[in-house]
Amino acid sequence: MTLRQILQIPCLSGTTVVAGASGLDARVSRINVMEVPDVADWVKPDELLVTTGYPLSSSTSSSTEQHAALLDLVRDLSRRHVAALGIKIGRYLQDIPADVRDLADDLGLPLLGLPPQLAFDDLMQQAHHRLYDAQAAVLERIDALHEALARLVLEGGDLDQIAAEVARVLSVGVLLTTTDGRVQAEAVTPQMRAELEAADLFSPDGRLRVERVDTQSTSVGAGQILLRPVVAGGNNLARLVCFSPDAVITSDDVHALERAATVAALLITRQQAVGVVESKYRGDFLRDVFSGRAGDNEYVLEHAAGLDWSFRLPAVVVCAEIDDPEPQDGAANGVVKREWQRRFFAAWRQVLHSYDKTVPTADFSAEVVTLLPVPESADDADADARSPVAGRRTLTGLITSVAGDRGGGRRPFTVGVSRVVRSLDDLPAAYGQSRRAVEVGRRVNGGGSTTHFDDLGIHRLMGLVPDPHELTVFARDVLGELADDNPDALELRTTLRVLLDCNLNVAEASRIQFFHYNTMRYRINKLERLLGSFTTDSNLRLNIAVALEVGDLRR
Repeated sequence: MTLRQILQIPCLSGTTVVAGASGLDARVSRINVMEVPDVADWVKPDELLVTTGYPLSSSTSSSTEQHAALLDLVRDLSRRHVAALGIKIGRYLQDIPADVRDLADDLGLPLLGLPPQLAFDDLMQQAHHRLYDAQAAVLERIDALHEALARLVLEGGDLDQIAAEVARVLSVGVLLTTTDGRVQAEAVTPQMRAELEAADLFSPDGRLRVERVDTQSTSVGAGQILLRPVVAGGNNLARLVCFSPDAVITSDDVHALERAATVAALLITRQQAVGVVESKYRGDFLRDVFSGRAGDNEYVLEHAAGLDWSFRLPAVVVCAEIDDPEPQDGAANGVVKREWQRRFFAAWRQVLHSYDKTVPTADFSAEVVTLLPVPESADDADADARSPVAGRRTLTGLITSVAGDRGGGRRPFTVGVSRVVRSLDDLPAAYGQSRRAVEVGRRVNGGGSTTHFDDLGIHRLMGLVPDPHELTVFARDVLGELADDNPDALELRTTLRVLLDCNLNVAEASRIQFFHYNTMRYRINKLERLLGSFTTDSNLRLNIAVALEVGDLRR
């Protein structure tokens, strides 16, 4: 109960608030009587401490000492989070000095002037009776909530119903999110959401910034917000976030939320078990489609419709793959990587569902593959692209939403996009193109990039060579001993590439590599002895340039 509610007890009628009125909403969980001067060592948080004033007067020999002792007592009680100090003023303590009242006001510790006729045993009896009633009501409410939530799960309820029930019982706003903050269910009013957005707790793509919400209550405006992890079997499944816009979130509310998190874990575990089977079934079917083993086109379309998918053409095959962790992140074991992949696929699926629930997408263990419909025209493409790709803008929006602001522990990923597909028969080739775009894009542009197969240039032609070994043989035939991986070959290849990039401008290539002009001429002579007269033979230069690209791609 709050101190304000405690003051409504009949035996406290006539009590005055001498100072510290800002603390009247402090929680009170027990009553204690001050019998000794050093009582601060024995008090507990959320305690209402009452005294006749005798311990203070009997322990000091002068009013000055009594004054100092009272100041020290107020400081100590505030430091120990005591709810309030009640004193019978006039019998042993004639008055509370002004500086003591000012200190109590600054600390927010209420000083109460108790009525002279108050019997402390009456106060203890009546207060504890009220506290027991309040605690019984809290337990009854928590049990009712738990029973209602359990019933929802048994009756096939979903996360939205759990959030709504918790919000109704506790009179708070509730959000259930993934571990990285993607909202799965919510029961918040528009006003609550506006306050959370004003506190910058939502990213532009709608993700709740769970990394900014603590497991201890945090102030947001005039209210509080806290987070409870939803855990089962040692695995983090979700986040349960509670927001009270105009009140303190009590420990009783926290206890109720922990029960709600347990029930949510049960439901999410059940959903995941069903989802794993469904995801594997869908993934196996889409893998068969991309490998050309799914059957005739009529069967593919019929089977896709049974999965609530729509194979709308034209479309592009999008392949997204999580990048390897950086060296400073340390190695990740298989369990961690599977959790990354699960969350990654969940993010893709949620973003795609907000765009179009019928878009086929599946988890292929190490990658997420999507058949994304694109418009017939290139109006949706980037206007400044050299080769406009239909659907580029839509795809960019989806990737941005999945990546978000990298908060909540999300991993960077690389995306590859195939050429536009206009026939189901072309899907296997398109899947290979998207895989090729991921591989080449990561090697050329680094992790976290998005590469379209149509933008690969010479790499696009390399990707069409059916036998990759033939490319390796070609590079070895053209470069000879320069194709080796020893330091000398690497240094000469670097010089050769810089020289080709500078259109054989020896002076410019020398400046870029910080070589003397004569040193560069010496190296060119050495390269021509190994490769031939590439400075005068344009066809040979073309072969060398392609061989260098093949070599970089194969390393």
